Amino acid sequence: MIDGLHERLREQGWKDVRPAFGFVLLAARDAPTTVRDVAVLMGTTKQAASKLLDAMEDAGYVRRGVDRTDGRQRPVTLTTPGARLLRQVEDIYTTLEAEWAQLIGEAGVERLRRDLTKVLSDPDGQLPAVRPPS
Repeated sequence: MIDGLHERLREQGWKDVRPAFGFVLLAARDAPTTVRDVAVLMGTTKQAASKLLDAMEDAGYVRRGVDRTDGRQRPVTLTTPGARLLRQVEDIYTTLEAEWAQLIGEAGVERLRRDLTKVLSDPDGQLPAVRPPS
């Protein structure tokens, strides 16, 4: 599904998007995030998270601000192009899921979602933190 997503993004002109961008876009969707938060989310060092954010900022998808209470913090927020990219990603996922439903039926997609959730959940039924594959 990730490969299909990125193929369609490229077809639609989003040529500089890397798979890791999606995790950051989701993290910054509802509220500003930080380099530290991104590092924890991605399971990387703060330096690696900072490089990822640099690439995303250079591409115009996020912006780093200045925290008024702590000048060391630089909250990361989505830009208008970043929000547009996230909406495009969500639309593509919806289309891909509909294509899967044509192959295995709506019930099959729901069963697949339920089964994957069960396999990935811990004994308390909680899903792990979202992280890209290593």
